[in-house]
Amino acid sequence: MKKFQELSEREVLALAISLEEEDERVYSDFAEGLRQDYPASAAMFEAMREEESGHRRRLIETYRQKFGEHIPLIRRQDVRGFVERPALWLIRPLRIDAVRKEASTMEVETRRFYEKAAARTQDASIRQLLDDLINEEREHEERAQELDKEKLPANVKADEERAQRRLFVLQIVQPGLTGLMDGSVSTLAPVFAAAFATTNSWDAFRVGLAASAGAGISMGFAEALSDDGSLTGRGHPWVRGLICGAMTALGGIGHTLPFLLHDFRAALWAAGAVVIAELGVITWVRHRYMDSPWVSAALQIGLGGVLVFITGVLIGSS
Repeated sequence: MKKFQELSEREVLALAISLEEEDERVYSDFAEGLRQDYPASAAMFEAMREEESGHRRRLIETYRQKFGEHIPLIRRQDVRGFVERPALWLIRPLRIDAVRKEASTMEVETRRFYEKAAARTQDASIRQLLDDLINEEREHEERAQELDKEKLPANVKADEERAQRRLFVLQIVQPGLTGLMDGSVSTLAPVFAAAFATTNSWDAFRVGLAASAGAGISMGFAEALSDDGSLTGRGHPWVRGLICGAMTALGGIGHTLPFLLHDFRAALWAAGAVVIAELGVITWVRHRYMDSPWVSAALQIGLGGVLVFITGVLIGSS
């Protein structure tokens, strides 16, 4: 790796060409990744790609005039101290807010690079080109806002926000809610059955821990193997499985942890309070993201929880 101060004017221009080519391809990937779910935003990034392509052509023309046809391959990772960009464009599905934030960061980084490069060059024509690119990069955010207004009118933005919410519900909320419901409700019976059968907090904790871990593993694999997401748009199967499995284990661990208390009666009351809190959270999530009415969501979750709790108590007490 070289320090930026060690680069010659020829190498600075070659690096600028590489950066503009990289930005052009990143914007192209953004546009392609957003095309299906966010077509208007995809059009905006396609327009930004065309602007970066114009910058690259001007840099190449200047380089040819000054240094000839051969352009050495110098990349950002070859220069010490350059900020590395996360490979956001490789992640599918793309998150629209993260993409827009990354695009803004890219423009700021590029402008700072041109400012440092212009301060070091002694060639008047190269400096003029870099100064022009500085101004264009500074105005690029304003240009993006103009594109935003042109390509994304209020009704289109609303449609894209609704699409983003649907994807979030399908890929994150739904598997998480499924896991939380299963973990919170299905583990009630073994935990409280063990508690009432043994009247020993530590025994109840071990049963609850085993039930939570087992349910988390089982639900995680079941969710991951149920759908590859290619047709339903539910996202990567192993991501869904991880979310579902983790929330299942969390749902069971919640009312298991109180049994770490040595006082069995206190542990029992604390576990009951946690169960009520868990059912309340599930009811809120169903109302907030699944559009379930408060009353029906509370009755459905509460009835299921009560039935499983009673089952555990009866089995443990018999």
